[in-house]
Amino acid sequence: MPKKVILIAAVTIDGYIARHSLEITRWSKDLHVFKKQTMGHPLIMGFNTNKTLSSHLKGRRVIIVQRNDDPVNVLKSIKEDICFIAGGGKTYHRFYPFVTHLYITPHPYVFGSGVPLFSGSGMKELKTKFLKLLEIDKENGIFQYQYEVLGS
Repeated sequence: MPKKVILIAAVTIDGYIARHSLEITRWSKDLHVFKKQTMGHPLIMGFNTNKTLSSHLKGRRVIIVQRNDDPVNVLKSIKEDICFIAGGGKTYHRFYPFVTHLYITPHPYVFGSGVPLFSGSGMKELKTKFLKLLEIDKENGIFQYQYEVLGS
């Protein structure tokens, strides 16, 4: 099981990761950072999120999870020390108890509705510690916020 399980997400300022579950996310301005950070690491994502990719994620082992996959078994199958959770909302929700770090990049959009960062009920509050602010696009106010998860 990885020592670091990093949830990585581009979100709107009202907390959505997409307008709908099959949206190809062209609005995100941090894809170059996503590529750099996830390169060489396993990447867990849901079935719908995988369908929205415009191309294969070269240099990363993509693990596509289904609704019935047990997060514990998925994580136990990973031998590397670091892995990333890359969406969607249901996958983030299912894996949140195991997340050690959050890399969140708010974008200056308001969708009003759509797929929330965590799609599901019964989630407990996470206690976090701010680690780092990474500049993505200063002119447009886009930064990645990195946090360590201290527990729930």
